[in-house]
Amino acid sequence: MPQIVVDTAKGRYTITERHGAVTRLAWGAGEEQGSSALLDRAAAQLGEYFLGQRRSFDLPLAPEGTAFQQRVWRALSAIPFGKTRSYGELARELGSAARAVGGACGANPIPIIIPCHRVLAAKGRLGGFSGGNGLSSKQQLLALEGVLDPKSRQGSLFAA
Repeated sequence: MPQIVVDTAKGRYTITERHGAVTRLAWGAGEEQGSSALLDRAAAQLGEYFLGQRRSFDLPLAPEGTAFQQRVWRALSAIPFGKTRSYGELARELGSAARAVGGACGANPIPIIIPCHRVLAAKGRLGGFSGGNGLSSKQQLLALEGVLDPKSRQGSLFAA
């Protein structure tokens, strides 16, 4: 599987491709295993996102997961840049439980591109985040999108 390491304005990420689709985005450096036109395009789009020049991604994706996880990830992909949804809202929409939606968010193999960071707990609380440095990474992503006050230590919402 081709895999590249990308240095962005917000850190280093590893992007993996399989059969012409992005299958994984991970914080930090993995092992370079050869680039491709798709990985170069994904790296460029990720860089543009972190520079505030891109609000959505236009890439073929193939995250591996259960049928339920796939449904949740499709719902996450529909959340626009700068907007949030709650675990409970998504659960009601999918006919599930908020905890199950949270589990699918935590299992998301392509964070940022499939924007699990845009999902919040009840009453606008941040909830959890399994990527990068946990909640601080989620706060940084939401601040980049104008959802959080970047100077707030608590991550108070000022838009939803």
